[in-house]
Amino acid sequence: MSVRLHRRGEDFYQRRSAIGLYGTRGPKRPAVRYLYPMLKKISSAPSYNGPVVQIILDGVGISPRVEGNAVAQANKPILDRLLRDYPYLELCAHGKAVGLPSDEDMGNSEVGHNAIGSGQVVDQGAMLVNQAIESGKIYERDAWKEIAGNVRDHKSTLHFLGLFSDGNVHSHINHLKALILRAKQENLGTVRVHILLDGRDVGETSALDYVLPFEKFLADIRSPEFDVKIASGGGRMKLTMDRYEADWGMVQRGWKIHVHGEGRHFASAAEAIETFRGEAKVIDQDLPGFVVAENGMPVGPIRDHDSVVFFNFRGDRAIEISRAFEDLDFKYFDRNSASGVHAPKVLYAGMLEYDGDLHIPARYLVSPPEIRNTMGEAFSESGITQLAISETQKYGHVTYFWNGNRSNKFDGETWIEIPSDRVSFDERPWMKAAEITDALIAELRTGTHRAARVNYANGDMVGHTGSLRAATMAMEAVDLCLARLLPVIDQLGGMAVITADHGNADEMFEIDKKSGLPSKNKDGSFKAKTSHTLNPVPCIFYDNTHKGKYSLAGTPKPGLANLAATTANLLGFEAPDYWHSSLIKY
Repeated sequence: MSVRLHRRGEDFYQRRSAIGLYGTRGPKRPAVRYLYPMLKKISSAPSYNGPVVQIILDGVGISPRVEGNAVAQANKPILDRLLRDYPYLELCAHGKAVGLPSDEDMGNSEVGHNAIGSGQVVDQGAMLVNQAIESGKIYERDAWKEIAGNVRDHKSTLHFLGLFSDGNVHSHINHLKALILRAKQENLGTVRVHILLDGRDVGETSALDYVLPFEKFLADIRSPEFDVKIASGGGRMKLTMDRYEADWGMVQRGWKIHVHGEGRHFASAAEAIETFRGEAKVIDQDLPGFVVAENGMPVGPIRDHDSVVFFNFRGDRAIEISRAFEDLDFKYFDRNSASGVHAPKVLYAGMLEYDGDLHIPARYLVSPPEIRNTMGEAFSESGITQLAISETQKYGHVTYFWNGNRSNKFDGETWIEIPSDRVSFDERPWMKAAEITDALIAELRTGTHRAARVNYANGDMVGHTGSLRAATMAMEAVDLCLARLLPVIDQLGGMAVITADHGNADEMFEIDKKSGLPSKNKDGSFKAKTSHTLNPVPCIFYDNTHKGKYSLAGTPKPGLANLAATTANLLGFEAPDYWHSSLIKY
């Protein structure tokens, strides 16, 4: 089994980054330490000989609906027993409870792990960008002034690249529209848009619902002095938006399409979508790349002196394309064109800073949230050794996002990464759950870690494929792992808090808003849902060591941010007042 182990005191980023940056970048950094006060012990709290383990069942929500619910339909005797026989409550994992603009906004793994790891609710990417645009501050920052000034000085093109939907997880189409309107207001004569089709955070075949109105929007603002067009695109899981360096080939495909215009030509994005749907028979996220061309020539390749804005606000799938534009010593693929055109020298900006430790990208339009006083910091300062483990797909979530968007470990942390397979997860819905469990059990038995956190990615990553059968199998695979893991926690005299970061596998069919029933396609089949849900997530206290020594506190409107204080209490410490209150009481 391949395992990447990173213990305390190592500079992890000299080996492999939690959010997809491999190799070295910048000077070696020591383990992170912030001098926050040590946590105070609770004299009346029972002491565990073994670890307190936080188990994140990624993408596992709770819904009363059985139809289309892979969680409910799965053969999962262990989870069913836990829900029946142990203290249990439901947590809010979406909307304002995790720092998003409204309660209509689905949660996601990044904001969910931020909330769990920090014990706080902070304004997140979408909210920050909304505020910056509404106030106009985004245009007052040096980044926008430099991007716009570069286009004016060189009479060049301004390019916008990013996820093209209103899913509000990675991006929002309204942000793109606002930036385009500002470009026209500032007399930036040529704008090109490179669209990554969603079908994951929104309906699986909804691309034309965005493209057609957007083309009308462009037509309404286009003029002889303002030339604006869609230039290229493709499915988000086919090109450009790789994460955690799982597949640099995705980024390379996007680079060829967006930068060099090397791809199949179409007269419009709509024509490309309709053609590929007929030929490839795939949903939007998997549509091949395309180039919009006129008179046999791409309308918007990226050239020297152009400006490029990646308008996603979420960081994980923005890192690698940012490096491709910025890194002088880039080595992951040849950035020159097939005909020998060199990689263009451009002025590049992200919507936000995607990595605050490594400062990627160097230029960004909106400052990201600064999250301090996290659980990892407080536990480190209090001498609590910590273990974080997951496979590649969610590794950054139990490390980088958990620690408040920081790349480096705190003193006393051990990070273990199990490399994910490069396959479609509906083909292997078990993913790396068994290997994660093997490594976790081995580490827990060393007695080194007082606190541990593990993410099983199956419910989310398989849920995103839209395959109900595969998602059901994913849940069953995780249940088998719980059957192996929980007895070990008992043997060691520990306990586990079993929860999730958001829903997904609990709702695998689109729901008709009027009827409340699963939506159907024209052929009578159910319409697959590939996005997260608004359902609450479980929180189970698996404790056979001190069962009955504490009770649920009756916390009003409990959410993910309540878990930090809860974990501190279970470890025998008072929670600081800057965390949301604990879910338990002694």
